Amino acid sequence: MDQDRMMYNATHIQVLEGCEAIRKRPGMYVGSTSERGLHNQVFEVSDWAVNQVLARRAGRVDVALEPDGYVQVAIDGPGIPVRAAGDTGGPSLEELLTRLETGPRPGGRRSVDVGLYGMGPFVANALSSHLRAEVRRAGVRWVQHYDRGAAVGPPAPAGPVAEEGTVIAFRPDAGIFGTARCSFDALAERFRELAFLNRGLDISLTDHRAPSGSRSERFRFPGGARDFVAFVDTQAGTSDETTVFGFEQEDPRIAGSVEVALRWSGSRASRILSFANSTPTPGGGSHVAGFREGVTAAINSFVRERQLLTETDRDLSTDQIGDGLTAVVSVKLDRPEFEGATHGILGNAEVRGRVAQAVRGHLGTWLAEDARLAAAVANRITRHAAHE
Repeated sequence: MDQDRMMYNATHIQVLEGCEAIRKRPGMYVGSTSERGLHNQVFEVSDWAVNQVLARRAGRVDVALEPDGYVQVAIDGPGIPVRAAGDTGGPSLEELLTRLETGPRPGGRRSVDVGLYGMGPFVANALSSHLRAEVRRAGVRWVQHYDRGAAVGPPAPAGPVAEEGTVIAFRPDAGIFGTARCSFDALAERFRELAFLNRGLDISLTDHRAPSGSRSERFRFPGGARDFVAFVDTQAGTSDETTVFGFEQEDPRIAGSVEVALRWSGSRASRILSFANSTPTPGGGSHVAGFREGVTAAINSFVRERQLLTETDRDLSTDQIGDGLTAVVSVKLDRPEFEGATHGILGNAEVRGRVAQAVRGHLGTWLAEDARLAAAVANRITRHAAHE
């Protein structure tokens, strides 16, 4: 062993805390220092804003990309508390921007995951060269500035104001993200997804950066997961006139809710999108396993009753039934259990059976109530299966 290793002791350990730790190892908090990490920095703030709407402390979220490199996230509502004004009743503006939040958040199924690892606007503040926070509350406009996560001064009153709300505008630090530039389309995909999965959520994205003029989209989908399925099929060029089936059900046995929407098209492709607490689960998990079981059971029961299979025919397999199926499977749980740090697979074992039972029951009822549609779906599935 060389001399340097022999001399290593506790005095050589460097302890980093707060903003210093985030700025030293940004990839640990937003995934990378590329465009993907830049987007995660935005999501740390926008997801927090969405949760304000879901908690009914605000009515809408507006996100804007500015020509000077700033990203602005605004919500309406009463404005969050400002400690300098003597406000109480929840985390203040200063705490929001300077305190690291980890672990489960209050709200459970009625909130979305904040950013990549659930740490909130503090991470965005730490990774910004400058941040400006504005709170319009109780007739007063309060403004506070931060440089690289450190407050330049306390929140200061900046005159009277009639409207209410909170605005967080931050400029990602070029010393960390280099020339990375936010993609309108990538941000829009996430905001659209959140609006599909949270019926009634109202969120807009505006890009003021192009010299040719602004680009803006507003995301609000009263149909929830049904609208999501229709959108996916349209994007894939496989939409048709078949009705989208869907249901949403609270289930106290899993301390949560299940929302499912699906439609079969003429395509042979299968597109099943799954989510837990509005977080994509590309690896699937217990909710997807339950969904597949429920659909398979409902369809086989129906084709047997209609004698579309003979007694000697095997049941249709899950893969055969999945041909041409577009589906969205979303569960919202008070205590989600994910496999892995990236939350890509849902692990709650009890969810599988509850989702399977719900899907089988609701889909079976739907097929029984609409003989024409049921026959079209069943004939399409059995026809595809016969050609294998």
